[in-house]
Amino acid sequence: MRDAAQRAATYLAGEAKRGVFPSPEAVAALQQFSAELPAGPRPVREVLQLLDEWGSPAAVDSTHGRYFGFVIGGTDPAATGAAALASAWDQNVATPVMSPVGTHLDAIAASWVNDLLGLPADATAAFCAGATVANLTCVLAARDALLHRTGWDTRTKGLTNAPPLRVVTSQEVHVSALKALHMAGIGTDAVTFVATDEAGRVRAEEFPDVDDRTIVLLQAGNVNTGHSDPFADVIPRARAAGAWVHVDGAFGLWAAASPRLRSLVAGVEQADSWATDAHKWLNAPYDSGIAICAREEDLRRSFAADAAYLLGEPGRVLMHLGVQMSQRARGVEAWAIIAARGRSGIAEIVDNCCDRAQEFASLLEAEGAQILAPVALNQVLVHFRDDATTDAVIAAVQRDGTCWAGGTTWQGRRAMRLSVSDVATTPEDIAVSARAILRCWKQVENDERK
Repeated sequence: MRDAAQRAATYLAGEAKRGVFPSPEAVAALQQFSAELPAGPRPVREVLQLLDEWGSPAAVDSTHGRYFGFVIGGTDPAATGAAALASAWDQNVATPVMSPVGTHLDAIAASWVNDLLGLPADATAAFCAGATVANLTCVLAARDALLHRTGWDTRTKGLTNAPPLRVVTSQEVHVSALKALHMAGIGTDAVTFVATDEAGRVRAEEFPDVDDRTIVLLQAGNVNTGHSDPFADVIPRARAAGAWVHVDGAFGLWAAASPRLRSLVAGVEQADSWATDAHKWLNAPYDSGIAICAREEDLRRSFAADAAYLLGEPGRVLMHLGVQMSQRARGVEAWAIIAARGRSGIAEIVDNCCDRAQEFASLLEAEGAQILAPVALNQVLVHFRDDATTDAVIAAVQRDGTCWAGGTTWQGRRAMRLSVSDVATTPEDIAVSARAILRCWKQVENDERK
C-alpha cells in the first residue's frame, strides 16, 4: 500500500510536466503488458512496478487543469485521499450491517447533496455507477410508478400487455437518457421530441399536452451549450397533468449549488426525480453517479429485494434504492469533498469553472473565433471559419498536447467543445490553452495556404 501510494503521489506531482494526452510512444508501450495468462504468481511489488512504468505514462492527465474534453471533472484532493482509505476498507454498502461506516457516511453525503442542489429535504438520493445508471434508475422508478397508478404491477406482471407509456423530451436529449429508456423497455417510437431554441433549451410554447401515462424528460445543462430547459414553465404544467418529470442534470444541476447561478435552474426542484454525477462538478473519483427521487417508495417499488440470508434491516438500505446489490462505498469520497470544502467551497468550484469558461470564450473570440452559443455555465462551443478548418484545428490541438479538446456538431456546424469541469483549472491554464489553440489555428491556416 505504501509503495502504491508513493507511486501515485509521484504521478500526481508530475502531471503539470507531461502533455495532457499520452505520447504515441507511451501508448505503443502498452503492448508490453502481455496478454498471455500468467502460469503462476509473481511478487506484488513487481506487478505495481509494471503498472507504474508502463501504465502511468499512458494515462490521460484529466486532473491537472487543462483537459477540456467531454465533460470530465478532475478529482478533488480530499476525494483522492478518501478513495485510497476507502479502498483499504473495502466496504460493501448493500446493507447497513455490511458496513456501518460506509452506510452512515453515504446517508450524510446524500443528504448534503440534496441540500446543496436545493432539492426537497425528504427526497432520497442514492449513489450509483454513473450518470447513465442514475438516469436508468430514475426512468425505471418512473415507469413502475406510472404503471402502478393504473393498477399494473411490473414486479408480478412484467411489461407484456402493460398499458403503454409515452415519453416527451427535447430534441437535444442526452444519449444516456435515450439509453436508459431503451434499457427500461421504452423505444423511440414512444418518444415525442420537442423543438429547441438557439441555445438548446426546449421550447416551452411548443411543449405538447401530457397525461398521467407520460414521462417528461428535461435537461439541466445541455451537453454542448450548458443551458438548461425552462423548468419553471414546463414542470408545473406536466405535474398538474399527472406526468412524471425527470431531470437529467449530470453537471448542470450543480448550478443550484451556486447562489450566483442557481437562477439558471429555477424550478428544477419541482420534478419527481433527478440524475447527476458527483464526478463532474463535485470532482469525486469515478464512478459516482447519483439518482434522486422525491419519494423513497418509488425507488423501493422498483428495486427492493429480499433473500433468506438477508436480515431485512429497516431504514435506508442501499440495495433497495438502486440497481446494484453489492456496491462500493461511493458516498465516502463525496462526504470527504463536502466536509473539506463546505457549502461555500462547493459554490466556489462551480463559479470558478464558469468564470474560466467565460475567459476561454473571450480570449478566443477576441482573435476571431466564433462562439456558437452564449456561455451559460462551463461549456464553450468554438467554430473556426468553416467545418473543415474547425476539425483541423481540433486535430492539431490534440497533437500539440498543451491541452485537450474534442469536437461536436452543433445545429449543423462543426465545433470545438471546451468543457471546464476540473477544480484544478486556473486562469493561467486558460490563458496557456487559449494561446495554444490560437497557435494551432494559425498553423492550420498557414498549411491551407500552401
